[in-house]
Amino acid sequence: MAGRGTVKASGNFNASADAEVLYKAMKGLGTDEDAILQLLTARSNGQRQEIKSAYKTQFGKDLISDLKGELGGKFETLIVALMTSPLAYDVTSLRNAIKGAGTDEKVLVEILASRTPQQVKDISAAYRKEYDDDLEEDISGDTSGHFKRLLVILLQANRQKGIQEGNIEADAQVLFKAGEQKFGTDEQTFVTILGNRSPEHLRKVFDAYMKLSGFEMEESIKRETSGGLRDLLLAVVKCARSVPTYFAESLYYAMKGAGTDDETLIRVMVTRSEVDMLDIRTDFRRLFACSLYSMVKGDTGGDYRKALLLLCGGDDA
Repeated sequence: MAGRGTVKASGNFNASADAEVLYKAMKGLGTDEDAILQLLTARSNGQRQEIKSAYKTQFGKDLISDLKGELGGKFETLIVALMTSPLAYDVTSLRNAIKGAGTDEKVLVEILASRTPQQVKDISAAYRKEYDDDLEEDISGDTSGHFKRLLVILLQANRQKGIQEGNIEADAQVLFKAGEQKFGTDEQTFVTILGNRSPEHLRKVFDAYMKLSGFEMEESIKRETSGGLRDLLLAVVKCARSVPTYFAESLYYAMKGAGTDDETLIRVMVTRSEVDMLDIRTDFRRLFACSLYSMVKGDTGGDYRKALLLLCGGDDA
């Protein structure tokens, strides 16, 4: 997976010099937004953390506070996201999703379905350290039913490793009996199997299920379940098939139609920029017959657009 991001560490990196550039960009009348976005999108997240330290050492001020004071709107949200470490960003996103007015289920679904088991363990530990609260308890208190159960299973981060050859056919049969073959759906079966098997194993189960039922797993889930559970099961299935494809679809639907879901757009562009943005771009082009770059360009404006396009890293026209 390494090296599939569009944002890379800068070769001749000097944190003090970068801190100086940012300070000058914000000093005096008016802010040089272009200087800020050009610099920060050309540094890795690790380098941005070093710039943050250098800034405090040199100027005795907090870089994120200064940026917030100078910037505004979606551009500010994007720049602050870029300045936050990936782990802290996931932790804060989950906290806001739970503690805000109403629960932002979309954020819970996206993060817990797409992160690796190790990342989920790190998120839970960091959440406890940051807020002195238990993430599982907070999520359980804010959700219900099978949706809650599957979130809790994903939070355990105990997925089986590898492929259990002997269980492929059995898992497919059990899912078939729990859904298509049954009057009413046994959601618990879907929750247990999809929450606990490895992605590699699930891909084989999906193939066996297709042969057995004549349906793709996604079709059955759409027909058999609804609401938050349906969204979460679909996300788990899509991420088992391909995480970049899952994010390509998320980006497309964030921009398609009336109004843009900027929160999702920012979250995905920032969190995947150093992970698999090149693969997301490839899948986006294949699925939607237009490039991610062109859709972002047509759907956003100003410095916000410029920064997003730099994170996109190129056009696949």
